[in-house]
Amino acid sequence: MSRALFSRNADLAKLREEGYFVQVVGGFLVMREVPYVDADRKVRRGTLISSLTLAGDQTRPPDTHVMHFDGDYPCFADGTRISAIGHQSKRFNLGHGLTAEHAFSSKPEGGYRDYHHKMTTYASILAGPAAVLNPAATPRPYRALDEEEDGHSVFNYVETASDRVGIGALTAKLAGHRVAIIGLGGSGSYILDMIAKAPVAEIRLFDGDEFLQHNAFRAPGAPSLEELREAPLKVDYFKAIYGRMHRGITAIPEAITAENLGLLDGIDFAFVSLDAGEAKAALVMRLHERHVSFVDIGMGLELCDHGLSGILRVTTSTPATRETVGAYARIPLTGGGAGDIYASNIQVADLNALNAVLAVIKWKKLCGFYCDLEREHHSTYTLDGNMLLNEDQA
Repeated sequence: MSRALFSRNADLAKLREEGYFVQVVGGFLVMREVPYVDADRKVRRGTLISSLTLAGDQTRPPDTHVMHFDGDYPCFADGTRISAIGHQSKRFNLGHGLTAEHAFSSKPEGGYRDYHHKMTTYASILAGPAAVLNPAATPRPYRALDEEEDGHSVFNYVETASDRVGIGALTAKLAGHRVAIIGLGGSGSYILDMIAKAPVAEIRLFDGDEFLQHNAFRAPGAPSLEELREAPLKVDYFKAIYGRMHRGITAIPEAITAENLGLLDGIDFAFVSLDAGEAKAALVMRLHERHVSFVDIGMGLELCDHGLSGILRVTTSTPATRETVGAYARIPLTGGGAGDIYASNIQVADLNALNAVLAVIKWKKLCGFYCDLEREHHSTYTLDGNMLLNEDQA
């Protein structure tokens, strides 16, 4: 679609013909490597990001004169800020892996005719002062775009594994989904590790906790001592890692409560890795009301004379089956006391990973990636007997 937009629209095509490094990413037109001057009078490069108005595959005149910018605030050659374009400065998460630090406002008489007019106007405003300090600084690098740079992929580099083994068509079944991972504890973090390798459109992360030392020993990867000393929020820590691969990660540093369920709007699948309680009950009800499919996981371990024993659980709810497979009865929503087999706080990385793997496999079955003969919607793995039991076949 991205290549087609450039070939079918004169304003977009002209930008590339003139040497600007432009891409379509999601619903945005992005111009990269734009030179500007920072407050220290150094020439740097940033990214201009404009919303894109389309009628099918045809561009329309820009519906706003506002432009986002990823970089420091641009200045004149003497280091004073270009205050005339100032609109708003804060951290913008635009989705699709795009972020910005500022929004600019510069409206010509009559507005912008097309996207060539809009993008080049802002590029000139920023690049003009840079050229004063460095005549070689130009917003037109004439950069040849590789396939992976054409803005169509959710990945930062080409995913070659699927086509290499002939399963590209199957992998495409995972594309376009907007997935939420609710709870980034041991199992939730391993779910992210696997979902980040899938071409889903968005991975929305929910967790309000910090990533501390005990988390490091039951999560994928190996944080440094310096990283642990910073006590980053879990969502920020994991986005920084997996954002290197996947552009569509959205970090929301909040625990789900009955008051903020609107943050889930727009998702079409959820992985739920939460303890029982009022928040979880409200969450499950919201997902049911919005006809969103989800997988809920749980783990209950206890220490006995011969070591740890216990059960892992994977329960699936879909609009087509939730009234018949007993999803409500299978998902712990209240309690959490000693009598609840899934309530123990004992967790170890290998079982966290196994619980996550079983959940992701089930999601891929629902997508048609894996063959699903049993069509189970509730399964348990008993550790001491190494037994996997399927129930609630649809």
